[in-house]
Amino acid sequence: MPIATTQSDFRNHIKDYLDQVNNDNQTVLIARSNQRAAAVISQDQLNALLEAVNAKEDSLDYAIARDKLIEMHILPDDPIVKPTDDYWNNFKPKENDK
Repeated sequence: MPIATTQSDFRNHIKDYLDQVNNDNQTVLIARSNQRAAAVISQDQLNALLEAVNAKEDSLDYAIARDKLIEMHILPDDPIVKPTDDYWNNFKPKENDK
């Protein structure tokens, strides 16, 4: 869950907030008077988000970026699929693929 703070509090405690961003993969939302809030995220989070956005959804690059985002707790983990015969049959070649 992101940490919300004011601009003046962020300025007064910038080292503490940046440590939380880098060490704990936290996102800091900074409320600014009469403007939209700003967000501070780590370079690792930004890279993983950009990799996921720029990769084709069914590609290995997308899967790797998605796994990084799951490890950082940005995306929820995938539900566990119970392996049934129907599940494993999805991976067998079709008759016309042979």
